[in-house]
Amino acid sequence: MKKDFKKLRHEYGMAELNKSDINSNPFTQFQIWFEQAVKMELPDANAMTLATVSADNKPSARILLLKDYNEKGFCFFTNYKSRKGGDIKANPYGALVFFWPELERQIRIEGKIEKLDSKSSDEYFFERPVGSRTAASVSPQSEEIESREILSRMIETFKKDNGDDFKRPAFWGGYRLVPDLFEFWQGRENRLNDRIEYNFDNNNWRIRTLAP
Repeated sequence: MKKDFKKLRHEYGMAELNKSDINSNPFTQFQIWFEQAVKMELPDANAMTLATVSADNKPSARILLLKDYNEKGFCFFTNYKSRKGGDIKANPYGALVFFWPELERQIRIEGKIEKLDSKSSDEYFFERPVGSRTAASVSPQSEEIESREILSRMIETFKKDNGDDFKRPAFWGGYRLVPDLFEFWQGRENRLNDRIEYNFDNNNWRIRTLAP
């Protein structure tokens, strides 16, 4: 018998989030929460949802991994010809969401997306295992393929032709989302969740508490 999913619920209440307790710098506040998630060895603590919007105003979202962050923004890497790459080219704004259910926490980040420079993309590309570099160089990401077997043959051909020594393809590299909004969310009892928003306005971060 199908389970009534409408009755599935988890009651929050591990912690609280008060405006008086947070750091005035949202990047520092992010670092505090992120480092706690990493220290607790949560699975895929750097996994995040990236939402983008196409030229014809159709949204799409997917999970990918945060690979670097600082006060310039939050970095990720992909095929520039992928669906997300096409969206970003047409509409260079996006949103990130981190969710750590074990901590009953969520962080939303919005802002403009820009390409990383070639040096940064090269540095990360050559940090990756050779198998990942090969896959990035061969896979026509987001395009239709006839079968998995054909993709495997493409990879084997690439290996024979290039071995382990090849350059980063020009169609693959990094992006940085430059935030103008953060929202930190802490689950609370009866869904009266704590929400603190940072909004960048006139070169300052304006902090306010939002109703759940």
